[in-house]
Formats: sequence, C-alpha cells, structure tokens
Amino acid sequence: MNTAFRKRIGLENDLRRALVDGELELYYQPCVSVGRGCVVALEALVRWRHPEHGLLNPTNFVAIAEEVGLIHAIGDFVVESACRQLRQWHDTGFRHIRVAINASPREFERRDFVERVLSTMRKFALPNNALEVEITENTLISDTEGTIERVKQLRSAGVRIAIDDFGTRYSSLNYLQRFPVHTLKIDQCFVRDLQPGRPDSPIIHAIVAIAKGFGIHLVSEGVETEFQRDALARMGCDEMQGYLFSHPLSPEKATDYMVGASAEDTVPLG
Repeated sequence: MNTAFRKRIGLENDLRRALVDGELELYYQPCVSVGRGCVVALEALVRWRHPEHGLLNPTNFVAIAEEVGLIHAIGDFVVESACRQLRQWHDTGFRHIRVAINASPREFERRDFVERVLSTMRKFALPNNALEVEITENTLISDTEGTIERVKQLRSAGVRIAIDDFGTRYSSLNYLQRFPVHTLKIDQCFVRDLQPGRPDSPIIHAIVAIAKGFGIHLVSEGVETEFQRDALARMGCDEMQGYLFSHPLSPEKATDYMVGASAEDTVPLG
C-alpha cells in the first residue's frame, strides 16, 4: 500500500510539472466516410510524453487529474491546442474538417465551460460547427445542476454535441428527444462482435434506426477489419474510425494522411 501511495503521489507531482513544462500533446484519429473515400473529421486525443515512461494514454493519468483538480487545466490545453490545429488545417485548405474533443463530466461542472470553448473558437476565427464536443451518456442523463443547460448553450451556439460509447450505459432514450444531439458514436464493443460467423448485429441495426429516426449523425468506433467495415456499411453506417483506417497520429502525420501521401497503404476504404 505504501509503494502504491508513493507511486501515485509521484505521478501527481509529475503531472503538475508536465502541465508547466509542456509535456502534453494531442494526437488525432481520423474518421473516414467509406462512401466518399475521404477524411471527414478527426478526434483529438491527449497524450503525455513522460520523460521516463514514454508516451502515456489518458487511462494512465486522467483519473488522478480528476481527483486532484488538474482536469480543468488539461481541458484548457485540449481546447486551445485542438482549435489552433484546426485553424491550421482550415488555412491549408481542409475547411470541411471538423475536430472532436472529449469532455469529462468534471468539465461540465465549470460555470465558464461554454464561454471558454466559444472564446477559444473566436480567438482562432473558427466556425462553431467545426468543433464537436464528445460526452458520455452518463454526463447527459445525470442532469446535475447546470450540465444540461451547458449542453443546450453549446448547441444553441452551433457547437456540435456527440454521445460517445452510445448504448453501453443504462439510460433512457428520452434524452434524445429532450436534448437533441448531433452525433451518436457506436461503441467498439458492438463493432468487435461483427465476425465472419456473425455478420449481423441487432443492436447496431437498432442504433442505426434510432439515428435515422431522430436525424442524428452516426459514427462507428473501433473498426479493425475489412469485414467489419463492409458489414457496417451494409447496415447503413458510412462514417467510421478505427485501426483499420489509422491509429491516432501526430498533427504532422494526420496532415499527411489527409492529403493522401500514402493513401493506398493507410486508407483502405475499398
């Protein structure tokens, strides 16, 4: 227990230093339209380039950041960096590209969350619909004080709202009527079940029908095989992201990906 405690305290101190020393980075995972054969969006994913442990995923540090109150500083970094990069992409001709950022429930506790997002977009002269804020079902249905109001404010301002990991929580679909969102993201656990012996999925069919019924955009996550890609396309899902298309990329490599520097090798849209 003592060893675990010292390790946790050490990681917390390292994270505080990382925010000052600029050790956080954003990587971007492309979302592609299979029908059009192009990149339509990128999801911004925070990484920590630790001087000793290398490149760390959020699972290694976000929980600690939430406990000790550093998640807001990380959130500020993500919004600022994503908007700056999006401005660069728009300036180089990728004006159709949107970027998605993940917001934790703690982010919505901040009274200035909406203004912080909107002011950053104004700073970089971005259209509000170029940014998509991804939240979980639990964040939306918790109905904590101010959470739903902030979602409404973002929507009213034109910022896109996506529900991440859709279908994995115990929730009422009533919130889709009360608080219309722009995008539903089919969780990879459902996509993973699509195998040659199981080419169909009643759950995915149901999610596709829900999205069409509400007029909501649809994205499938965790697509790793051509079989999954083709099965999802047959079921009516056109936009997808996953290792079949690309791992998360640095901004430079994401730019190369979009211009098709090695499209035949990296974008198997078929």
